[in-house]
Amino acid sequence: MSFILDPRRRHQPFLLLQSSTAQSGIGILRQVIGNTKGHALLFCLLHPSLLSLKAPNVETYDLLGNVPGYNSNYVDPRHRIRAAIENASSGPLDFILDSVDVLLSDIGSVAETYKFLLELMNLIRARPSASRLVIHAVSPSPLLPLLSQPAFSPSLTHVISHPSSLLVHLSTEYLTLPPPLSTEAKFWGIFLPISERGEETERLIFGTDGEGTGDNDELVIEVILRGDGEGLRRRGVDRTLQGWSITRGLRPLSDLNTLRSLWSRTVVEPTVADPTQNVPFNLNLTASQQNSRAQVPLPYVHEGKPATSVSAAIFYDPDSADDLDDEDPDEDLDI
Repeated sequence: MSFILDPRRRHQPFLLLQSSTAQSGIGILRQVIGNTKGHALLFCLLHPSLLSLKAPNVETYDLLGNVPGYNSNYVDPRHRIRAAIENASSGPLDFILDSVDVLLSDIGSVAETYKFLLELMNLIRARPSASRLVIHAVSPSPLLPLLSQPAFSPSLTHVISHPSSLLVHLSTEYLTLPPPLSTEAKFWGIFLPISERGEETERLIFGTDGEGTGDNDELVIEVILRGDGEGLRRRGVDRTLQGWSITRGLRPLSDLNTLRSLWSRTVVEPTVADPTQNVPFNLNLTASQQNSRAQVPLPYVHEGKPATSVSAAIFYDPDSADDLDDEDPDEDLDI
């Protein structure tokens, strides 16, 4: 799973990092920037901490103060971004944007922002060397459903950050542990609706009994993989859960300190009560009784005749009180 840091190892030209108010994924973005192999263009619109990252191959653009209506020297960021990509050297290029939601706020239109990002995606794909587009978004964002569609990029690595306390909550309230402690179908059937709504996660973190903001060192990441890159599209989508530690990197969930207690739990599945228990008589048959029952002939009317020779018919025995007058009772009506 180290391709999260360098998606080009799987020929993935698009990496979408998704944070939320309950759990930030900025630590993952910092590691992505730090592990960039070729030339990188970093456009910083949200997190000033990214400006402190010093790497000889990373060219940083500080757009934190470029705010429309507040800066007299405001320049449309699209012009600077487009020019930076077009003038970049022909080698491998990582274009990193933090964050797309601030860009949307500056442009003021979801349609125009999506159109511009699609233009960037096409510029990245048209480059002769393996390059990638890295976008950081904070949910809820109107751009996330658009950016995750195959129409934007058939190949996708989508990394969603979740607080580890969400899995603890699911194990306590829903008796559902992460795979392999629970089945995939059961876990994802409960996890996805809750995580996609977001309200329950935020209430868990910020409510009166919440644990505060998401852990800055350990978090849970949901990794969605689609396509093999280079314009090819796979039939399915791979979805997995992994642990992430800022100090230790990508880890199994069982290695996270905040989740180790889950692996020591045993969830007792509810059992269905046997209706034959605690009754004053026996409802079960012995082997000889089952033999005798199987040998009882059934009272079929046409027993012994082949099924193909039996035509459908209704057999009726008239009752003594039945009126079988053949005359039509309505023959005097002119119909």
